[in-house]
Amino acid sequence: MLSYPLSNALPRRIRVLLLGLPLILLLALAVSGAAAQAEFPAAAQGGNTGKVYVMTNDAAGNAVQVFARANDGSLTPAGTYPTGGLGSGGGLGSQGALVLSHNGRYLFVVNAGSNEISSFRVRGDELVWADTVWSNGEKPISLTFDGRRLFVLNAGGSGNVTGFKVQPNGAIVPIPGATQYLSNGGVGAAPGPAQVSFTPNGRQLIVAEKGSNQLITYNVTNDGLDPGVAHASNGQTPFGFDFARRNILIVSEAFGGAPNASAVSSYNAGQGTLDTITASAATQQTAACWVVVTGNGRYAYTTNTGSGSVTGYAVDRAGNLMLLDADGRTGITGDGSTPIDAALSGHSNYLYVLNAGASSISAFAVQRDGSLTHLGDTPVVAGSIGIAAR
Repeated sequence: MLSYPLSNALPRRIRVLLLGLPLILLLALAVSGAAAQAEFPAAAQGGNTGKVYVMTNDAAGNAVQVFARANDGSLTPAGTYPTGGLGSGGGLGSQGALVLSHNGRYLFVVNAGSNEISSFRVRGDELVWADTVWSNGEKPISLTFDGRRLFVLNAGGSGNVTGFKVQPNGAIVPIPGATQYLSNGGVGAAPGPAQVSFTPNGRQLIVAEKGSNQLITYNVTNDGLDPGVAHASNGQTPFGFDFARRNILIVSEAFGGAPNASAVSSYNAGQGTLDTITASAATQQTAACWVVVTGNGRYAYTTNTGSGSVTGYAVDRAGNLMLLDADGRTGITGDGSTPIDAALSGHSNYLYVLNAGASSISAFAVQRDGSLTHLGDTPVVAGSIGIAAR
């Protein structure tokens, strides 16, 4: 097993890492302070049925913004909770910077500016800070949690994946032998990693690497984590991913941010191998990056950072992908909105999209046929990164 010595050295700068995307998109991600495009209607919003969480990523002190979700999907600010670490102050180029446990009891966030990760216990309408620890690397950008084990993807330096155990009180404890390199073998700069996630059965981890155009699988063992195995991506710049039924892996492909060239592929990831089902189904949009799948596995959505849109796909039982709209514009967040992260509410009734350019969250109602109805936008702190919902 590969391990890393402890170090307190921090990088002097944390850079935006949207590897392979053109300069215009990098500039768009830096846009902040824009007003939300549309507010929710003033109609009665009903009772509080859930929460949406967003990370400020503030370099002077990271924090989690909490929004109460009413039964019509509208959002109301409900508090801000410091993480105890520092944000990067810029885009992370990742999915999963903020994750909620499946049972809704824990929330985990990255602190890319201080090379730390933090945990919170969810107590009703509030968050209770539990722990902040070193990520065992530089610039943590993505997290995944299976109910016991928390893995972090470090994108700075040569990069790595590191595992921790989470105690009932939220304390984060390193797992010996649970650190592995990315596809570069620890040599040179990290290859543009974007996301880490457990497979549904919890036996493997998958990492998407934008820079190498590869998907890396790791076997999770009782002793830690086995070295990774690299698989070529169907399309260029694999970025975000999620799972549908029976270990069907759905991955976005930004194709370097080329105009209207992005796509989404599906794979069978059930045995630790990645067998292609649908190869690079076009979005007709620019820079598909973040992916979410409804709880029933029937619909997948990807945010298109360069187009201000969301593309929806129907997913059949075999994992084949079919565009919901011929033009790829299932949902519209608006020109210059720069949609990045996305999250679905607990029963997948609502889709929430975080817009970096507009500094807002766009809310959509998810219809039975997978179509999206725009409900309105809610302002967030400029520079916010990551989103989770329950």
